[in-house]
Amino acid sequence: MNTQSPFLNWLYVSGILMLVAWLDYITGHDFGFFVFYYIPTALAVWLLSLYAAVLVAVISALLWFWTDVAGGKIFPDAFTAVWNTSIRLAAFLVIAFGGHRIRELLNKELQTSESLRRALAELTILEGILPICASCKKIRNPENEWQQMERYITEHSEAQFSHGLCPDCARRYMQEAGLTDRSEKMEPGEQSGDSG
Repeated sequence: MNTQSPFLNWLYVSGILMLVAWLDYITGHDFGFFVFYYIPTALAVWLLSLYAAVLVAVISALLWFWTDVAGGKIFPDAFTAVWNTSIRLAAFLVIAFGGHRIRELLNKELQTSESLRRALAELTILEGILPICASCKKIRNPENEWQQMERYITEHSEAQFSHGLCPDCARRYMQEAGLTDRSEKMEPGEQSGDSG
């Protein structure tokens, strides 16, 4: 993005516009300068705003008309002069609005890229083989220390844990505590507390 002050940008755009008009004037109306009038309009939309670019487009069309008249170009009638100036103005406005749309799309793309970059920076992925105890489910960290699985995952990702009991374990603990009758039928997938 542009970091200069708007005043300096206006001076820059105005200076280029005046330079183009002066070069158009000294080279005469037979020497084509149409394309060079696009430059100040494009710079205005990029460095300032759409409104500034529209203003520069209008001034460019008027300056081009003035350089034609001051350079001795003879128009067959007033309609031709107005028509030519209007067509030039339309072309400059297309540059202004097209440049503004391109700038909006680029800004949106930059914001999306920055948002994606931030999201990727925050993303932590656990990958590879984690050595885990088959019995207590502790994980061995790179320092060869055994940590609770929850602590290890919390330290290496953004995951947080909340503990509870699944229905199978809740029934098993209730039976082991003697709070339910052991003769109740066990659900599929449950193991008896007597095995092993």
